[in-house]
Amino acid sequence: MTTSPITSRLLGIGWCALVPFVVVAIYLGLGTVTVRLIGEPIVATAVLGMLVVVLVGSVRIQRPRWLAHAPAPRPRPETPRSEWTVLGCAVLAFLAGQSLALWIYVTVGSAGFDSANQTRHAAGALATLLLTMVAAPAGEEFLFRGLIYPLLRKRVSILASTPVTAVVFGLLHGNAVQFASTLPLTVLLALVYERTRVLWPCVLLHLGFNLAAALVPAQALGALANPASAVFLCLAFAGCALGLYRRVAGGTAPGAVLGGKDASAMQ
Repeated sequence: MTTSPITSRLLGIGWCALVPFVVVAIYLGLGTVTVRLIGEPIVATAVLGMLVVVLVGSVRIQRPRWLAHAPAPRPRPETPRSEWTVLGCAVLAFLAGQSLALWIYVTVGSAGFDSANQTRHAAGALATLLLTMVAAPAGEEFLFRGLIYPLLRKRVSILASTPVTAVVFGLLHGNAVQFASTLPLTVLLALVYERTRVLWPCVLLHLGFNLAAALVPAQALGALANPASAVFLCLAFAGCALGLYRRVAGGTAPGAVLGGKDASAMQ
């Protein structure tokens, strides 16, 4: 029995709302318990990130078909190399995100961002380093690209799964500055995962983003804190991401069958 296009679209919208809601609710529940047990928010968040890696990693190893989605990627020798495109997109993602975030912060400020910075400073350098350079890149990638994104892709297309994952990822940071700074990165990471179907490239890119954000002083990026730079860099990143998307979409096998479903019905 076939479903009508309208019904199929409504089911897709419902799936895009249900999956992030359930996963994030469980994540926040675990986070609340972890904070109460440990007491220190930064250390607790780092522990939570490692717990996510263990739990999601176990599912991906023990039950890979639960998170597999069609179409299957073509064998690597049949697809063009995209490493330089990804690196170029990563640089643009960092600059576009920082420009947009700085513009927002300079224009309207962000109490949530200031509060997050104060919490990190109070926790100390070691705890903050553990969170930003280890737990956050690994835990967030396993949660979003390792769990939420593939679950979305089981029902909806790349063009639906990518923005939903990106918006939820940004909202989870709790303030407009970090939402803006991470938005281009999360679009890139979704495309990288779609192409590779493994998490380590996403973790490395996320780590590189966090490292650049920590090492590059805000004063060096001050000239980008204006709407003209933000719009230009965001458009440049969008063009780069579009080129990568075309490679990703062309690097899948349209007729592949995965999990008992024809790939052509999954797009």
